[in-house]
Amino acid sequence: MSRDYDVIVAGGGLTGLITATTIAKFTKQNKRILVIDRNDEVNPARKNISGWTCGDAVSKRSIDFYSKEVGITYESPELEHKVKGVVAFSPDRETKVSFDGEGYVLNRKLLGLRQVEDAKKLGVEFLFQTESEKLLSDNGYITGVEILDKDKNKKTLTANVVVDATGSASKLRQNLPLANSFMEKQIDRENDMETTGRYILEFDSGETDTSLYDEDYCIIHLNQDIAPGGYAWVFPKSDNKVNIGLGVQKKRLVTRNQRLGKNDTLQSLIDEYISSNTSIKNYRISSDVDDSGNTRGNWQVPVRRQNDCMVENGYVIVGDAAWLPRPIDAGGIGPGIFASVIAGKTIANALEAEDYSQNSLWNYNTEYVRNYGYQMASFEILRRFLQIVLNEKISYGMKHFLSADDVEKITSREHPSFDKVNMFNPLMLYKILTHWSLAKELRYTATKSNQLVTHSQNYPESPESFPEWQNKLHLLLNDAYSRFS
Repeated sequence: MSRDYDVIVAGGGLTGLITATTIAKFTKQNKRILVIDRNDEVNPARKNISGWTCGDAVSKRSIDFYSKEVGITYESPELEHKVKGVVAFSPDRETKVSFDGEGYVLNRKLLGLRQVEDAKKLGVEFLFQTESEKLLSDNGYITGVEILDKDKNKKTLTANVVVDATGSASKLRQNLPLANSFMEKQIDRENDMETTGRYILEFDSGETDTSLYDEDYCIIHLNQDIAPGGYAWVFPKSDNKVNIGLGVQKKRLVTRNQRLGKNDTLQSLIDEYISSNTSIKNYRISSDVDDSGNTRGNWQVPVRRQNDCMVENGYVIVGDAAWLPRPIDAGGIGPGIFASVIAGKTIANALEAEDYSQNSLWNYNTEYVRNYGYQMASFEILRRFLQIVLNEKISYGMKHFLSADDVEKITSREHPSFDKVNMFNPLMLYKILTHWSLAKELRYTATKSNQLVTHSQNYPESPESFPEWQNKLHLLLNDAYSRFS
């Protein structure tokens, strides 16, 4: 049947634009690709009314992957500041772990404009100030979207493939009109969502303390009193400008307030965190015109593994709509880049084959999970464990139970094995016995991680084997959920 478009991308954020651009780059014939964005044309890819709210950090590896695979290279000014890596500090700030290697802190406002320009050069079309309201379906396939245009008129647009990049609360995914779908429609909002907020500030230099501010490194603070159930961050954007904020899990904030006899909110925690940083003096909202409309904002971030299945007949989810941010640090830009390129290539192949079935689109699932997403379930368990551990134990564990091999694994974004937690090691026996419950749970977490990584790397080649694979995954996860509830 003739469609209005070959592909409709609902959501013109970072991942939606990368997916659209990749499809356009890899189709051999001219295909009609439409991006629907609720923003106006001068503010593309904006997350919400507060701006392009994000931590803005991304690894060089992710940027290089996009350049190599699609041929588009980002540079200044969208790559606003180069860093040597990310450093996570223990609550007492006596132990630090570096990971991720070189990277950048982005200017998301300028990046959005650049991405639209790149997409248009490849023939991608745009509908701005337009909402994607619901999916259309016919005979077991998604066939398009119902939209609400800028004049509040409802219209229907058809396509062979619809890409959903509308965010973690996607009403398209939640109301997916397909029976017996493998795709999970809802997220566990209590356990797998975090509320975050941040400022972009200019400041005068105060006390020199590289555990509080370092122009060369993105800093993460693990601290259950400052950011219960989450973490706080200080990401440099220049020598006198910073992206600073934190994220919390709501139920952990409640228990933290009860434990400390306080009544803090996300906003009061952020404001206290900033004011207590002695390296940042006389801070004020950034006056840079490129930060206009983007200096302060809150948003919800999914912190679990990716959706177990990210494709259905004629339908693909990417970005936060697929719950791609890493569970351990809520970083979504890197995973989003890798997934969007894979999704774009897979869809391009489906267009060439004129086959838009789940089976034809399945490679997106397999390639992403086996090569990039296989660690996410294990990180989800590590995150759930860390959320129930208080500061003293986190500091002790990072100081005494992390080996050089663990640090190397964390640097490569792999799960630590905690090999030092070994009763047969006489040098460690006293440290283990004095913190027996912590040592026991670390070993359990490492064992469960290995099981989840192995299982994820065996993601099924086709939909037929998926139910059995998913059942085993959930058995592994539910055991850990019960333990760390």
